[in-house]
Amino acid sequence: MFYENLFKLIKLKKGKSVDINLAGVVGVGKSSLSECLGEEGYTIFKEPVFENPLLDKFYYNKKRYAFPLQIFFLNKRFELIKEAGRLNNTVLDRSILEDTIFAKMLCDSGDMEKEEFKIYMELFKNMLEHVTPPDLMVYLRVSPKEAIRRINKRGREFEVQNEETYWHHLNDQYNSYFQNYNWSPLLILDVDEIDFVNNLTHRQEVISKILDFK
Repeated sequence: MFYENLFKLIKLKKGKSVDINLAGVVGVGKSSLSECLGEEGYTIFKEPVFENPLLDKFYYNKKRYAFPLQIFFLNKRFELIKEAGRLNNTVLDRSILEDTIFAKMLCDSGDMEKEEFKIYMELFKNMLEHVTPPDLMVYLRVSPKEAIRRINKRGREFEVQNEETYWHHLNDQYNSYFQNYNWSPLLILDVDEIDFVNNLTHRQEVISKILDFK
């Protein structure tokens, strides 16, 4: 119901924005696919993970840093969208709309206060009045089991330490989110058996689907 109501509130705007927006749970391969699109001439706008001064603090004290962490991501995402709007052929790693999924989960778990979540959503809606939908949203859909395998293989400490139930819940939230998605054209790709990093055939097939759809 939250995501259904969320998309009812979003108004479509016209204007220049991101050409391709990649979406999906942690570990699905958004960054790797953006690099592949970069080889096709697209300018990449990466998710600001490692430039985030609050991320390590958040994982040691979620209740203290949940709200400022999400505000950081929201602000940086807004900044990247504005930069992308000045260029052609751009790809953004994670959508500004997806940030609401993580904020909602933090509120549901009690790590973010309801009052903080309300402030977050008010800011989000104000920002969205100045954001144009992407030309294409690409949702990389993956099973929780495969996402966990990729996360463990990548080995980032702040990701690996999460319990498996968290990743299952995140996957459920993403599926619910995209069942209600209507902000822009949407392409859903199931990528459990796809390796666009090491398998050239897989890479070419995925890139072709995206560019042909667009």
